[in-house]
Amino acid sequence: MSNQIIPALPKTSSILDLWREKNDRLVRQAKLTGDSRPSLRRQQLAQDTLEGFKELLITLQGLPAAVPALPLELTVTCNYIILRASLAQGFTEDLTQDVQRGLERVLETQNQLEPKLQQRLPELWHSVLSASSLLPELLPALHCLASLQAILWMSTDHLGDLALLLQTLHGSQTETSEDLLLLLKSWNPPAEKAAAPLIIQDAESLRDVLLTAFACRQGLQELITGSLPHALSNLHEAASGLCPPSVLVQVYTALGTCLRKMGNPQRALLYLTAALKVGVTCALPLLEASRIYRQLGDTVAELESLELLVEALSATHSPIHSSTLKLLIEVELLLPQPGPASPLRCGTQSQAKHLLASRCLQTGRAEDAAEHYLDLLAMLLGDSEPGFPPPTSSTGPCIPELCLEAAAALIQAGRAPDALTVCEELLSRTSSLLPKMSLWENARKRTKELSYCPIWVSATHLLQGQAWSQLKAQKEALSEFSQCLELLFRALPEDKEQGAGSNCEQKCRPDVVLKHLQVAALLSRGLEWAASNQDTKALSDFLLSVQICPGNRDGSFYLLQTLKRLERKNEAAAFWQKAQTQPAQEETTWSLPLYLETCLSWIHPPNCEALLEEFGTSLLESCDL
Repeated sequence: MSNQIIPALPKTSSILDLWREKNDRLVRQAKLTGDSRPSLRRQQLAQDTLEGFKELLITLQGLPAAVPALPLELTVTCNYIILRASLAQGFTEDLTQDVQRGLERVLETQNQLEPKLQQRLPELWHSVLSASSLLPELLPALHCLASLQAILWMSTDHLGDLALLLQTLHGSQTETSEDLLLLLKSWNPPAEKAAAPLIIQDAESLRDVLLTAFACRQGLQELITGSLPHALSNLHEAASGLCPPSVLVQVYTALGTCLRKMGNPQRALLYLTAALKVGVTCALPLLEASRIYRQLGDTVAELESLELLVEALSATHSPIHSSTLKLLIEVELLLPQPGPASPLRCGTQSQAKHLLASRCLQTGRAEDAAEHYLDLLAMLLGDSEPGFPPPTSSTGPCIPELCLEAAAALIQAGRAPDALTVCEELLSRTSSLLPKMSLWENARKRTKELSYCPIWVSATHLLQGQAWSQLKAQKEALSEFSQCLELLFRALPEDKEQGAGSNCEQKCRPDVVLKHLQVAALLSRGLEWAASNQDTKALSDFLLSVQICPGNRDGSFYLLQTLKRLERKNEAAAFWQKAQTQPAQEETTWSLPLYLETCLSWIHPPNCEALLEEFGTSLLESCDL
């Protein structure tokens, strides 16, 4: 009777089986959460899963290391690292400690831990993998842990340690190959057995992430350094790998950049079209397309690309997030943020707007340029306090320089009153930065950016003079040109290299800018004198301009023209002969600010060289030298 009423006892499982079931349940929970749309509840569930792995790992590591439990323990370690890095979207130093603790547990089973404590992590890996040859059941979990170690080393640029690890995984005791790409491609992690504990991301998947990320990183670096054939090969490798859409856009764009630099713009456009079809973001390929169209001389297409770029950046104020909660280690985590020299840096909306405005100004579309500059200034200045907010980027122009470019565009577009308004706003903001007296001396004591304030103030007066000249207000124009020159002739920049790397006046050396500003102001004032038939005063300004900048063709032309008008033909002929021995001065290393280039273009006489030759021929024929 007693046997009939006692129920059958359930089949008991070992504690190891229970721990494995918990691991598998947590893995399924992580994958289910990762396939769902991001939400606070899903984030909390993922955090709870992470805590579950942590608790299980602490339990396993609290027992003496034993070979039967190590595959599960190492698998839980991998799951914990993968999930933690995914949720943090990055790698921290303590993840390396988790890897190291797993290695030490392997050595504990072989009674090898104590002598190995002083070893560096690469040597520790060598010892573990050597010991594991006696423990084949550990190899799948160890390869997964090794793939995580490889990811951690790649993320911190420990590429030498990574190469040694891969050589050891291959069983190579000699450094027969140091090609990381080749080592990654030939690495075949052992497959997990069907009865093995579940893992969030297996070694083969992590290997593919490493392979794609390294090919992408290497290709981008070679693109920056100019090793274009190698860059092309590595980028092709990355494009054929485990590339998520956001990375694929970057790789296709980089391939377009590479092909453009190799002189194959048509193939480059095909890759950019492919990047746009991916549909994640269009800013990068649009910026590169504008560069290609500029190279091809297709200004209309270039400006259309820039306009679309501005729209694209205005619609993406924050990074585009995936529609699902990614709980895997993906290629993006191993790609560094693009630096200033990276072809994958597309900048901000204001930087794109400035590029569009400046290209319109450079290509003669003054009306469009003026409107774009006014929109840009309204965007940047807004309700800011008097003075200037900091530049939007270390690679972008300063706001005072933007104001000067805007004023130049407005003058070019025939909108002199608006240009005067912009100049007055600029002067009102810069006046608080520098005292009235000892302008340059005080500027030297300030920061490098403020050392440009005297140049900005001088250039503002120069543009105001041009605006008044356009309005036929000769008295005001002469006053502004004179005020500009008064400031400029007090300027004695101490360091010729100063400012070469500053945020403002990119690639513009202060002494070069100063000299050309002086020439522009002298020629502008000289032309005003000449327009009012005061040729003697005009002659003085033209003569001083060629003394400041010998070989300047514009100054030489106006000087000869004035001497001829004053019937001082012998002086004109002597000057012309002397000028033939002086080559035209070119500033090939240092560019000029766009506002100054624009101003100098107004002064430049059409067909200057031909007219100079014509002057010389007629002067020599009419003079007895």
